[in-house]
Formats: sequence, structure tokens, C-alpha cells
Amino acid sequence: MSIRGLPPTVSEFRRQYRTLEVSPHYSGILHFLFTSVSSLAVIGLSIGRVHGVTPLEWLVVPLTFLYANGVEYIGHKGPMHHPMRFLKVLFNRHALQHHRFFTHEAMAYETPQDFQMVLFPPMMIVFFIGFHAAPIGIAFYYLVSSNVALLFTATAIGYFLIYEWLHLSYHLREGSLVGRLPFMKALRQLHTQHHNPALMSSYNFNITFPICDFLFATRFRGRPVPETGPPNTEDVQNAKPPLSS
Repeated sequence: MSIRGLPPTVSEFRRQYRTLEVSPHYSGILHFLFTSVSSLAVIGLSIGRVHGVTPLEWLVVPLTFLYANGVEYIGHKGPMHHPMRFLKVLFNRHALQHHRFFTHEAMAYETPQDFQMVLFPPMMIVFFIGFHAAPIGIAFYYLVSSNVALLFTATAIGYFLIYEWLHLSYHLREGSLVGRLPFMKALRQLHTQHHNPALMSSYNFNITFPICDFLFATRFRGRPVPETGPPNTEDVQNAKPPLSS
């Protein structure tokens, strides 16, 4: 179902992206279910093996949460918005594709096929678990305790899942049930501001909770940016099409 009043540049970019990048066999619903079920399975298996946790071991949960918030902030502010050697795929997908598919004037997806432009690819989940959470978890297992390793893994994957759920929620239509939740409205506003081409390289890099944005003074505190606003700036209009490089 299309959305009326999409800016022509956004509408054309979405048409090109769907034609060239989205497989006819792709299912946004299955993508969402894979992300959710696989993450919940890892979380459940990890928590199920925890036993006799000491008060000191519980500290790994808030510490991992803060660590994940920092990783989210650095990754978003860094390679996702600035091309870096070996990480240009992140810049292309995020700054040149995601930010052209969704702007502050066109934040909502149109069909579940558009989930491909919001959710991380399934292989990213494998990468995140296998090359990020797993090595640190293994180190904790041998250097600290199995409980710390399991709690770290559950918290890290849980944070990743919250990231995916919240990000998708920001790109639901404003009048949706989720979009009307009080806390969601505030978070959606922060992300909408970030999708303003004039602000996206400088403000609101936390997708989930704006902890690091607060600490590093990158939370936008100017006039609120409505979801329907002025035309795209030249930053977006003049960007080279990132499709099928």
C-alpha cells in the first residue's frame, strides 16, 4: 500500500531500490521472524544455563547494556555515516540507501518488502553473534565465570533485538498502535530528526536509548522536525545512487 504525498525523489528512489535490490522471493515478515526468533533462542538458551548468580556477577548486565549503547553510538556515528576502508558497505547501506529510502518527510514503510531497508540482513545476525558476542562471551567464560559469559551473551543479543524492534517501530506509520505509545513518540521524534539530511551527520546517533547522545552532546535540542517537512536538501538529492555497485 503506497503512501500519498511522498516527495518525488523518495518515491523514485524507493521504486529503483525495490526493482534492483529486493528479490521477488524476499519476505519482510519472515525476515522479522528470523531476527526475532533466532535472537530470542540465543537469549533463552543463555538464561536457561545460568545458575547461582552472585550479586557481583549480575553487574555484567548493566555494564553490557552500557557497552552495547556505546557500540551502537560509535558504529552509527562512525562507519555508518562516514566511509571507512573495509567498512564502506555499512556507509553505502545506511547513509546512501537507508537515508534516501526514509527521510524526515517520509519515515513510514509502505509494504513489508521495505523491511529489507530497515532490518539488518540475516547474515549480520550471524556476524554479530559469531564475531562479536561469542568471542567476548568465551573470554568471560574462561577469565571470569560461566554465569558472566551467559549473562553477557543474553544482554548483548537482547540489546541487538531491542535495536531492531525499536528501529522498525520508528518506521511504522505515525498513527499505528505502537507509534501512539508515549515513550515511543519521544524516541520516534529523535529518529525523525536524525533523518533530516541537514542533521543526520551530527545528531541523534543512538537508535535505542539516547545515553551516549546525552553524554557526548549530540542529541538535537533545536526545534522539533515534523515527519512531513520541507523538501530534501542537496545532500540527499545529489548523492550517487548506491544500487547494485
